[in-house]
Amino acid sequence: MTLRDRIFQIIFESDTPAAKGFDIALIIMIVLSVTIILLDSVASLQARYGEAFMIAEWVFTVIFTVEYLLRLYCLDRPVRYARSTYGLIDLLSLLPSWLSLIFPGAQALLVIRVLRIMRLFRVLRLMGFVSEGHLLLEALERSRQKILMFLMTVMSLVIVFGALVYLIEPVEAGFTSIPKSIYWAVVTLTTVGYGDISPITPLGQFISAMMMILGYSILAVPTGVFSAEVMRSIRRDHYSDEACPGCGHEGHERDAKYCRRCGTWLNEEAEDPRRKELDEEIEQLQQDRQSINEEMKLLKQERDGTSPSHDGCDHPDEPHEPDEPPNHR
Repeated sequence: MTLRDRIFQIIFESDTPAAKGFDIALIIMIVLSVTIILLDSVASLQARYGEAFMIAEWVFTVIFTVEYLLRLYCLDRPVRYARSTYGLIDLLSLLPSWLSLIFPGAQALLVIRVLRIMRLFRVLRLMGFVSEGHLLLEALERSRQKILMFLMTVMSLVIVFGALVYLIEPVEAGFTSIPKSIYWAVVTLTTVGYGDISPITPLGQFISAMMMILGYSILAVPTGVFSAEVMRSIRRDHYSDEACPGCGHEGHERDAKYCRRCGTWLNEEAEDPRRKELDEEIEQLQQDRQSINEEMKLLKQERDGTSPSHDGCDHPDEPHEPDEPPNHR
């Protein structure tokens, strides 16, 4: 194994003690680096330990820079990794430190290093959680049109109610413009209720109460849409839309081999193993039948062979005709 292969096994793999130790040490350093960045933002701690924080941060920056370069070195296609999600996160976690040499204050962006803790999923074999996250993203992607329509409806409602309350309420109540009334409508419809603006007329208070009740009602709409798409994604992952060639039933599990209704073989590209067994049984039965027919034929021949043969002799079961008397003429 070459040095490059060894580095690759340690950095990118997690099935050896060295690779696991590297990943765990990397995660610990990421957590410590982010903690130092957060503590450095506290004025009292920065004034007391600012120099130590700066030294520690540069030590982590150099370590992460070497680690990033080693990742590029041990890959056959480093550009592809640099463009990947992990590659971009690694690069973005390094740039603020080096940019701070040119632009003071850029090191505050180093908090993005916390995203590198995503490697914990690979270390602890938790990629199943990542696939579940992809499932949620897929559900959001498919329900975006419904959610967008819902948001447009809500925007229409807050504009209408905001304009209506602006016409009803006096200026003294705080509704000095339609945009400010729309702000009140958004706060009321979402049931937040800051209380900085509130209607004082009975009609305005009635509209406010109706909007709050409506806000509780419409919260179920996007939740239901998203939940339905999540269930559909789960169903698509576990169930197939292919119809049974025997009865046309749909909704079989992806690893199902036979229809749960009629028992038909579902994989049309492969041969049904049961059919091969049945063909062999049919062939065996046909051979058995042929053997039985041959035995029956032999038995019939034996039975027919017990009677006299047709060589000019009379059959014993046929009656004898009397001889003609001699002619004495």
